[in-house]
Amino acid sequence: MSRLPDDPSVKRLPYEPPTIIAHKTGLANKFGGAPAGRRSLPRIEGVPVSELVERFGSPLFVFSEHTLRRTYREVHRAFALRYPKVQLAWSYKTNYLDAVCRVFHQEGAWAEVVSEVEYAMARRLGIPGSHILFNGPYKPEPALRVAIEEGAHIHIDHHEELYTIEKIAKELGRKVPVTLRINMDTGIQPRWDRFGFNYDNNEALTAIRRLHTGGHLVLEGLHAHIGTFMLDPQAYARGAAKLADLALAAKRDTGVAVKTIDLGGGLPSRATLHAQYGPGADTKPPVDDYAEAITGALLAAGFPQDELPTLLLESGRALVDEAGFMITRVAGHKRLANGTRAIIVDAGVNVLFTSFWYRHDVLPAVDRGGMLEETVVYGPLCMNIDVVRPSVLLPPLEAGDALVIRPVGAYNVTQAMQFIRLRPAIVMIGENKEIDLIRREEVLDDLKGPELLPDRLKP
Repeated sequence: MSRLPDDPSVKRLPYEPPTIIAHKTGLANKFGGAPAGRRSLPRIEGVPVSELVERFGSPLFVFSEHTLRRTYREVHRAFALRYPKVQLAWSYKTNYLDAVCRVFHQEGAWAEVVSEVEYAMARRLGIPGSHILFNGPYKPEPALRVAIEEGAHIHIDHHEELYTIEKIAKELGRKVPVTLRINMDTGIQPRWDRFGFNYDNNEALTAIRRLHTGGHLVLEGLHAHIGTFMLDPQAYARGAAKLADLALAAKRDTGVAVKTIDLGGGLPSRATLHAQYGPGADTKPPVDDYAEAITGALLAAGFPQDELPTLLLESGRALVDEAGFMITRVAGHKRLANGTRAIIVDAGVNVLFTSFWYRHDVLPAVDRGGMLEETVVYGPLCMNIDVVRPSVLLPPLEAGDALVIRPVGAYNVTQAMQFIRLRPAIVMIGENKEIDLIRREEVLDDLKGPELLPDRLKP
């Protein structure tokens, strides 16, 4: 006996109005239109996404300790295999989380900081001044005094800073070792020439002579950060060769051998930039290519064996990006005016700032089947720019379904803002699958705590 449509035992499927989707043909690219096969990510480091959401809510940042340690060791090994004196320094601005910083320090990384606030973070974690590289175009005089007293490696960015450090050295009655930041043409556009002294017009060599003639500062090192998300290893080779040439010129002029050459950071992660044609995982050169380029240039420069400088690297994104995930849940879905499917999730660009740079990988925690369709992923903010991913192939999703967004380990935590919504909790999954809350979800007092309301305006 057949059952009527209004029979309560009959499960009703959700209704979605029919839409005609235009399909366009054209020349195929060599990468194809989409990754082969259907993809989902039900677990992060063996822990079910559903368990993480149940315990800590959504949205939720998740970091993999195993990936942090593995990536650090891979980068360090690539350079140490090719050069006898290598020291990595963790770039604090990439991710401020104490737990993340401590993992890298346990692995042997120094700290690279660009403000007195970041300097204090490193000292708070027990990093001595002698293991801190103090970068940045603005270092207040009180911060410079602390850094000098504690033996930090100070990177001078401009003449006024040189003058201030020299004044402090005179007051202390001792010589202060310093590093000069250098900018140069390495074939990359745009040039990062707003930082440091220019190599190509001899400004850098003149600054070295000025520093030496003053008699209160000693040139300890040379530093260059040639750009960010650099996809050309040979640009680093050109940069390393120029720094080495400058170091040898400084030795001829002053008799002082440079102890360190710092090639900064800028190594890319496996993320895909919006402007990239192919997937980032396919277009990113292996770290060994960068190591070969940099160390080859230094070893060919002609340093005497007993004066070979230590190679410093200030890695950030390349170490942490792949270790970070964002779990978010679908809040709703709709059809846009042109027929495109769209979903709204509970994590927006206020906590996923790299959405403006990356075509993030967006994966359902559970794929229940259905036709894959181009989908726009919007965040929860009442702003038109809140687009987490402008277009991605996804199966049909319902409210409450979890998605995993990756990689999000670099810059999102440090640049997240309390705009419309507060910042979410962050957990770390340990190498033995321990799940630790490393920052709690924010509450209103975290946002309003620093404010002061005048008595005349109180209710």
